[in-house]
Amino acid sequence: MADQGEDRGLYAISVVAELLGTGQQNIRLYERRGLLTPERTSGGTRQYSEADLLILRRIGELLDEGLNLAGVAKVLELELDNAKLRRQLKRARARVQKQADDGG
Repeated sequence: MADQGEDRGLYAISVVAELLGTGQQNIRLYERRGLLTPERTSGGTRQYSEADLLILRRIGELLDEGLNLAGVAKVLELELDNAKLRRQLKRARARVQKQADDGG
């Protein structure tokens, strides 16, 4: 699970664009395509978290590898599903181990 600080919106879109070396219009496009959903202030200003920055970096990597945005969306979805399944498997293995340790 992500650290709570990773999920808190800290950065304005201009700062994110500068940190990542991309344009604000690209970041807005990724949001419109559903690749990320930044927090918004009560006034509607986007605020990006550390977790959002990780997603944006991954998007950049996938685009550099030649994927289009539809491909990027699918890879991100599959990576998220894979992470969830790994967590479920880890919990299931821990339960089995606990039952074995308890004699049961």
